[in-house]
Amino acid sequence: MRAETAPPLAPLRLAAWYAAFAALATAVNIGSQAAAKACYGGPYAVPLSMAAGTGCGLLVKYWLDKRYIFRVRTRNLAHDGRLFVLYTVMGLATTALFWGVEYAFQWIWHADLMRYLGGTIGLAAGYFAKYKLDRRFVFQATGAAA
Repeated sequence: MRAETAPPLAPLRLAAWYAAFAALATAVNIGSQAAAKACYGGPYAVPLSMAAGTGCGLLVKYWLDKRYIFRVRTRNLAHDGRLFVLYTVMGLATTALFWGVEYAFQWIWHADLMRYLGGTIGLAAGYFAKYKLDRRFVFQATGAAA
C-alpha cells in the first residue's frame, strides 16, 4: 500500500522546517510535563509527567512530520494507524535516549528546571536520529521518500 505524497522539500528548507517542528514538539512535551507535575506532585510525579509529555509531543510531532516533512496523505484511518504504529516503534530507542538524559539531569541536580533542560537536550539528539529512522523505515516503507 503506497501513500500519496507531494514532491519533497529542498534540503535546506526541509532542515529548517524539521528543526522548527522539533522545537514546537519539544515545547509541547516540556509544557505538558510541567502541567502534569503541577497537577500531581506525588511519589510518581516525575515519571508520570515524562510519560504525559512524551505522549503529547509524539502526537504533535507525528502529525507535523507526516503532513509537512514527509508530505504523506494517508488513505484512511487504518492506513494512518499503521503508519502511526511504525512511527511510534521507531521512536522507542530515541525515547530511551531522551528519558535517559532527562533522568540523569534529575538525578544529578534534583531540580525541575535542570530536568527540563536535560529533556530538551535528549529530545534534540533523539529527533536527529528519529528523522533518519523515519525516512528510512516509516515513510519510505509507504512510498513516501523525503
